[in-house]
Amino acid sequence: MMERTDAGHTLEIRLAAGADAEALTALYRQLTGDARTRVLPERLDALADGARAQVLVCACGTELAGTAWLGFCEDVMYGAQPFAVLENVVVDARWRGRGLGAALLREAERRSLARDCSKIMLLSSAGREDAHRFFLRAGFRGDAKRGFVKYRRDMGGDGHQ
Repeated sequence: MMERTDAGHTLEIRLAAGADAEALTALYRQLTGDARTRVLPERLDALADGARAQVLVCACGTELAGTAWLGFCEDVMYGAQPFAVLENVVVDARWRGRGLGAALLREAERRSLARDCSKIMLLSSAGREDAHRFFLRAGFRGDAKRGFVKYRRDMGGDGHQ
């Protein structure tokens, strides 16, 4: 999907491919601050059909400037209607404030509607107050549900994320 931001930048939002692994790793490291973060090209290629999960990337020219992970979850509560989970929304610090994050959220919403999802659940780290304000402006409610997380290291596993 091609569009122009409010700031006049032309951007393309598409599914990630293996060739995007290095740029995605850099974006995720901005998000987490964790140097162990690494994206595997073969993992991106395995997700390329987008059936259950999609790694969206936002390219401005030749630069990968943002990303979001969108997962589709089968549900039984409303017949065959699934719901979506949105995670790992990040825009490169140099590109923030130019409409890229809003474009990623619009595309995630468009894709969720195309699959007849009942809702999009979005998780964001508790301390990311600027991001929380951004999500609220985009129409996400912070008071509708309460999210909980339990990391692998806390499950008695081998200590990996």
